[in-house]
Amino acid sequence: QVQLVESGGGLVQPGGSLRLSCAASGGIFNINAMGWYRQAPGKERESVAAITRGGSTNYEDSVKGRFTISRDNAKKTVYLQMNSLKPEDTAVYYCNAQLTLLGRPNTHEYWGQGTQVTVSS
Repeated sequence: QVQLVESGGGLVQPGGSLRLSCAASGGIFNINAMGWYRQAPGKERESVAAITRGGSTNYEDSVKGRFTISRDNAKKTVYLQMNSLKPEDTAVYYCNAQLTLLGRPNTHEYWGQGTQVTVSS
């Protein structure tokens, strides 16, 4: 019943910025981890950034220093601030969340609907 709703994608010129948001709703749950993946045409889906329950972050090498992942636990929302965007960042970006629902012993994985990010002049 949990849904992840993404927003913030769009068209931006090289060197520009975008901020993606992903809000989890629809149930009572604890967030174990949240992150962002992306998939470009003809390529495998790859992990871009992740943040754990304790606040530790991980980034794909190509986005280090340019992207920042953060979260607001009260709003059950994760963000991806993308600066100095490059054409190779063009992809569909998917939000991912690992959640433990109330009354459930295991962690389950959920995906957002995807949002298109296009970097082009």
